[in-house]
Amino acid sequence: MSKRFILFWFGLVVFLSSALLMIIEILAGRIIAPYVGVSLYTWSSVIGVVLGGLSLGNWLGGRWADRGAGEREVGMTLLFSSAASIAILLLLTYIAPLIQGAQINLLGASFLYVLGLFFIPSTLLGVITPILTTMAIKLDTRAGHIVGRMNALAALGSILGTFAAGYWLIQYFGTRAIVISVAVLLFIMGGLFLFRFNKKLLGILLLLNIMLGSGTYVRGGFLNYCDKESAYFCIRVVNAADMVPRGDARALVLDHLVHGINYRNWPTVLFTPYVQLMDELAMYHLGDRAGEASYFFAGGGAYTYPRAVRAHSPEAKVVVSEIDKAVTRIARERLFVETGNMQIMHMDARMALQAVKDEQFDIIVGDVFNDVIVPYHLLTQEYVELLKSKLKQQGMYVMNVVDIPTDPLLLKSMYKTLKAVFPYVDIWTEGDQSRIKRYTYVISARNNASMPQQITARQGFKRTWQNITRQIISTGTELVAIPLLTDDYAPVERLSADLVLKEYGL
Repeated sequence: MSKRFILFWFGLVVFLSSALLMIIEILAGRIIAPYVGVSLYTWSSVIGVVLGGLSLGNWLGGRWADRGAGEREVGMTLLFSSAASIAILLLLTYIAPLIQGAQINLLGASFLYVLGLFFIPSTLLGVITPILTTMAIKLDTRAGHIVGRMNALAALGSILGTFAAGYWLIQYFGTRAIVISVAVLLFIMGGLFLFRFNKKLLGILLLLNIMLGSGTYVRGGFLNYCDKESAYFCIRVVNAADMVPRGDARALVLDHLVHGINYRNWPTVLFTPYVQLMDELAMYHLGDRAGEASYFFAGGGAYTYPRAVRAHSPEAKVVVSEIDKAVTRIARERLFVETGNMQIMHMDARMALQAVKDEQFDIIVGDVFNDVIVPYHLLTQEYVELLKSKLKQQGMYVMNVVDIPTDPLLLKSMYKTLKAVFPYVDIWTEGDQSRIKRYTYVISARNNASMPQQITARQGFKRTWQNITRQIISTGTELVAIPLLTDDYAPVERLSADLVLKEYGL
């Protein structure tokens, strides 16, 4: 083979191995999402662990190159990388039950998942570039030219892998198929290096991959946990008949959190207490106007609440902002939702409110928590001012908040932010929640008309909710020490740290 072809081949392997590493990194966030969700903490764990493995691999590869590592060693490393990639799915079947059964906080669980599954593949793939760069320099004495080209190819491969996985591969093929494809590509590249030097070793490593693949199949590692993997979520629909009374129902699970439960034959029956509370607050506030009110929903999910509104108030106008088209499609196909009588906007809620221009609503509903973390830009004073401008003078904003009862810092911060814009803000809960580790509160905000101290359900499940505003703001951290959330400063993760640093988040 000519020197030019060999240099081309080395560069191609650096490019492809870097691309495959970044595909694995993007896959990491999706593979662990059904167990720990998706948040700043999970992605920090993914990026930190993968970069740590890559750094260690680069260092080991450099030392190995100085000791004479060549094509044989590159082939072996690629073949072991292939095996380590398959092992991700096998190890998941062992690691997941252990972590889920342990009393580990969300931050620790995220780190352990990524460390146990992705550190070794990242380290092995990090070995490739320094060895091939050193070998290329021996063929072309222009060291600066070779190092620069190899680094550029590694960076371009990483960019391609990132965009390919995030924009295309996961949505069309799913995580398991991509993991298998990555393993196959790595094996082919490694086989091409090793074929000339040691066919027996190649056969042994092929057998290792087959054994790992067989073990993964037997353990169910190739079975996709998700019904659909979209650009945003691992989406599942599960039978909820055992979760709720009164019969046939299904639940929507996004990543690892139930986002709504729909009864097949009773669309107005709202099983989840906070959803029923938001509907009761809206009905109480609207009074005689309820039948022809206009609603804007920030977040569709299972479309449980929009579906209920269309059922009990057929003349009401319903606009839903749901960022994920796949979620809407699943709701139509499997959750008994008819969206033909709703206006669906597949975009971020803040963008959707800006897009409706001159339209105003009687009720705006915020249900945008993704696991224990809420998108911060839908909490800030600027956003609250926007939604107030989209409310009629007699309108009301209601939203749910996940926090801990002992000293709910995020809840207080959101109260303070809403209070800076609305004259009337109330916090609601069902009974005494002092013994519960985490709870979903509801906040209501209005321009006028104060609310009662107690709301009792008028339909569906017999429940009563208390207005606990004074209790919340008068205990624990003083309101003056709580930050006002703005676009420039919204420390949502810090305020909800107890949900992540303690076992409450899982």
